[in-house]
Amino acid sequence: MAENWDVIVVGAGPAGLMAADILSASGLSVLVAEAKPSVARKFLMAGKSGLNLTKDEPLEAFLPHYGSARSWLDPMLQAFGPVEAQAWATGLGRQVFSGSTGRVFPTEMKASPLLRAWLARLEAQGVRVSTRWRWTGWEGEGLLFQTPDGFQKKTARATILALGGASWARLGSDGVWAETLATANISLAPFKPANAGLSITWSGHIHRHLGTPLKGIALCAGHLTSRGEAVLSERGLEGGGIYSVSAAIRDGAALTIDLLPDLTVDQIVQRLQRSQGKTSFSNHMRKTLKLSPAALAVLQEFARPLPQAPFDLAVLLKSVTVLHEGLRPMDEAISTAGGVHAAAFDSGLMLRDRAGVFCAGEMLDWEAPTGGYLLTACLATGRWAGVAALRYLSC
Repeated sequence: MAENWDVIVVGAGPAGLMAADILSASGLSVLVAEAKPSVARKFLMAGKSGLNLTKDEPLEAFLPHYGSARSWLDPMLQAFGPVEAQAWATGLGRQVFSGSTGRVFPTEMKASPLLRAWLARLEAQGVRVSTRWRWTGWEGEGLLFQTPDGFQKKTARATILALGGASWARLGSDGVWAETLATANISLAPFKPANAGLSITWSGHIHRHLGTPLKGIALCAGHLTSRGEAVLSERGLEGGGIYSVSAAIRDGAALTIDLLPDLTVDQIVQRLQRSQGKTSFSNHMRKTLKLSPAALAVLQEFARPLPQAPFDLAVLLKSVTVLHEGLRPMDEAISTAGGVHAAAFDSGLMLRDRAGVFCAGEMLDWEAPTGGYLLTACLATGRWAGVAALRYLSC
């Protein structure tokens, strides 16, 4: 087994494995070093609720979800976007399908069959995977690893760093690598939670609704809007709808909920003006507006005392301000913003101050909502770094 490697990939998440796939397919010797006892733990955890591979939509609709990172990320997603992500999965022998919202999943709705097929291909291409190998930095041109057999120093002609972000530390994305890179004077943007839930201290009357999703709503924070669901949890609000607007909330924007996004203010007023009879006010709203018990509870939680005038109540229903204590802690976030700043790497994701060292995946400074955008970009940057490393090694 070679000990002087062509390429060492540090981190065995989707980005690192994709880089290893590209490089080993070209006949290079590749060592993948993973700090955890097994590979792709966050990938597998994401697959427990159905692995959302990508979003089946045209690139012109797909790319805007990456915000300011588009200045450098666009070429990578144009080379490996939704179409290519689906082809990659089917190339591993796994069939995929698009749900009603365009989200793409493996037919098994699991990550493990796809991962097993991927690891089998990597093994056939000669990739060696060493687990419980934690990278601790450089010593000269060598990489130092803390391993079960003590410290190991390995050298390679090129290195791919795919170390993850700073959320879900138990799955491997702990962000501790940032100190090592900062010591090497590599420019970093501070980590921030992305796709995070909202902390709310609920009053007692909301407790019987915990675990219930708010459906058919619209959320708005700053310039971001979402028609996704929000689940009332013991800790606050969770779910894809909240995650989609969490970046604006993190940056200080107020959050409002439109409980009736499919009705105009005038339509709500007309319904509220129907005869109430002997029905209570709450039941009158529930029946005429089709508001769920959870939606009514949220309205009462944030807007008591409710206005009695139909117009004023209609305006309120279209924009309920959510009182909260900010986002949940970063380690609970699905992903993070921040990481290696765009100024630190070139168009091939190679560090400007460290020739032959490339970065990929969530350790780069970008963010995107859930819905397939995160995984697609991790795969795309891993592929891009792998192709760039091939070019570097061929010079």
